[in-house]
Amino acid sequence: AESGPGERDRAETGSADGVSRAAVASPAAAVVQVHSLADPSLVTDVPGLWAGADHFGPRAQVDTLLAVRRAARVWPPLARLLERRLPDVLPLSEEELYDLLGAAAGRLGAAGVTVHWPRELTRGLTATAVVRPAPGTAADNFDFFKTEELLEFRWQLALGDRPGDPLTEAELDLLAEAHRPVVRLRDQWVVVDPELVRKARKRDLGLLDPVDALSVALTGTAEVDGERVPAVPVGALAGLRERVTGDLAAIAQPPGLHATLRDYQLRGLAWLDRMTSLGLGGCLADDMGLGKTITLIALHLHRAHPAPTLVVCPASLLGNWQREIERFAPGVPVRRFHGPDRTLAGLTGGFVLTTYATMRSSAAELAARPWGLVVADEAQHVKNPHAATAKALRTIPSPARVALTGTPVENNLSELWALLDWTTPGLLGPLKAFRARHARLVEGGEQAENDEAMVRLARLVRPFLLRRKKSDPGIAPELPPKTETDHPVTLTREQTSLYEAVVRETLARIEASKGIARRGLVMKLLMALKQICNHPAQYLKDGALTTRSGRPRSGKLELLDELLDTILTESESAGAVLIFTQYVEMARLLEAHLSARGVGAQLLHGGTPVARREEMVDRFQSGEVPVFLLSLKAAGTGLNLTRAGHVIHYDRWWNPAVEEQATDRAYRIGQTRPVQVHRLITEGTVEDRIAELLAAKQALADAVLGDGGEAALTELSDAELADLVALRRAA
Repeated sequence: AESGPGERDRAETGSADGVSRAAVASPAAAVVQVHSLADPSLVTDVPGLWAGADHFGPRAQVDTLLAVRRAARVWPPLARLLERRLPDVLPLSEEELYDLLGAAAGRLGAAGVTVHWPRELTRGLTATAVVRPAPGTAADNFDFFKTEELLEFRWQLALGDRPGDPLTEAELDLLAEAHRPVVRLRDQWVVVDPELVRKARKRDLGLLDPVDALSVALTGTAEVDGERVPAVPVGALAGLRERVTGDLAAIAQPPGLHATLRDYQLRGLAWLDRMTSLGLGGCLADDMGLGKTITLIALHLHRAHPAPTLVVCPASLLGNWQREIERFAPGVPVRRFHGPDRTLAGLTGGFVLTTYATMRSSAAELAARPWGLVVADEAQHVKNPHAATAKALRTIPSPARVALTGTPVENNLSELWALLDWTTPGLLGPLKAFRARHARLVEGGEQAENDEAMVRLARLVRPFLLRRKKSDPGIAPELPPKTETDHPVTLTREQTSLYEAVVRETLARIEASKGIARRGLVMKLLMALKQICNHPAQYLKDGALTTRSGRPRSGKLELLDELLDTILTESESAGAVLIFTQYVEMARLLEAHLSARGVGAQLLHGGTPVARREEMVDRFQSGEVPVFLLSLKAAGTGLNLTRAGHVIHYDRWWNPAVEEQATDRAYRIGQTRPVQVHRLITEGTVEDRIAELLAAKQALADAVLGDGGEAALTELSDAELADLVALRRAA
């Protein structure tokens, strides 16, 4: 009924049988009793509509009749009220009552007419899709990724005020057999939606495989007959959901770790421990510089598994892994499974480090060994599930798998599928089904549909992927303003051959020389070795950055690519990299290499005009250019480049004060983010030896730190010089 003038009040009339009339009363409202002709007992008498209505005003009857007439234009059955002497009771057929319960109520509401149902009449019958282990399946220790058992999927109905007390099978049968819109359930009348009757009749929705069941459990929704409906897990599946989505329990730092983990690293350790102990695996996708390596080392110590941990990483990161393990977990065995003399004989525990290329060629040998944990570092290398490397990695069994990457998604969601399908096989289902169910909706489509798909996908993958950024509120305060990292890198076979040949030939000439000639030869030797460590193309001046087959000629350049791929993908760091080298010719090679890879870069050196220098600084500071290549001497002082969050020293200067001045181009007043400094050092070479001496501040370090720099090294004896430049092989 439509309200007229005056104060609005609601009035209801009761009945002895507990259900009868639905109405809205107002100063000029018609009280409409609704009943079904199929159940005459529901009809009760009420006082005359107009009795005692004088206080509503002289126009109450007229306004009410006009309101009923307007409402009848929206819902024709109301016109029958106008045929009665008093518009007090309107008998309805089942079809009309169904209509009033559904679409008609909406149309009336839109027209300003509200339908009120008595409190005694419960409309809140709800249906929820539930997933539970099928009959005969053990509820405990149900392995959702290895079992071939299916899970039961069916409708569960409950009264609105009792969601935790679903209808019994007998009550569902009663509802399914109902042919009236009002049913007596649990001593009360219930208005029944015809759609719920259909669900009661067809309550079994079939069986789900474990992957689809887990997806339902984590997203809270399921698709039934083309419609997305709420869904809940029951039993063991509900228990698994609670374990992977619940709050993390506090975890203590393992006693064997020679470091102090920050709070966010302890949380990462607790998360990794939970996922690996459940046999589910996970992807730690923290930003570069947040300590993924040390967190993984802590996980190895915490698990104390008798079987070794296998780490698969790019060749350029082998040295870094070995040094980090030796630094933070001294005494833990670490072995490189790499090179022609690699072997797994006598392996008992600790860490085994290998490269993606070696893993691919030796997958059968690695798969034959028991591993306590398999780790894929820079796991974006296996983002293509159809590539040989990814296929080989999947053949290595392990009770737990962890992917480490700062860039879990670079181009499309299929890359995310590849990572999580390796860490937790079967989690996201087959790739084709995943793309149909999630990726196509997220990557394209209508905005509303896109947002809904994003929410569902996030609920599904969030428990299996831990992503923290340096800019996160809980992490930024814990970071130091400047972090310095030495990145050891292995020479390529070509670099090794060149290095050893130059050392052998030049040392022979030095031993036969004296005075100024000898000093000149020493300087020439050091220069040649540093160029070889940078790139064979710099030493040979042949301009070829890769071999004819496309393989990298320089371990440093390969590592630089790894760093840049990660840095430039991180949103807060994009376009914020300074690369220093002391050689202009090396900077030109890097510029050509980055240009070929499609990475925008600009080069500043001693010959750059002043006006051009200022223009280049402005372009970098405004974000137009992602990478700034700089000659150490020309750009080591006097520039303000605070947009950079990363500084990479491609080669080492003998005097660290010069490097620090270069770093201060970014780490200076005006900088608003932590600065990460990366020094690339070739393992076992003169670069490595000088770095050790500088860090240890031994006797020779004083000479290197002084103004003499490289010149001081010319005064070393033949034996000392030979020891300095000799190539040390990795153990």
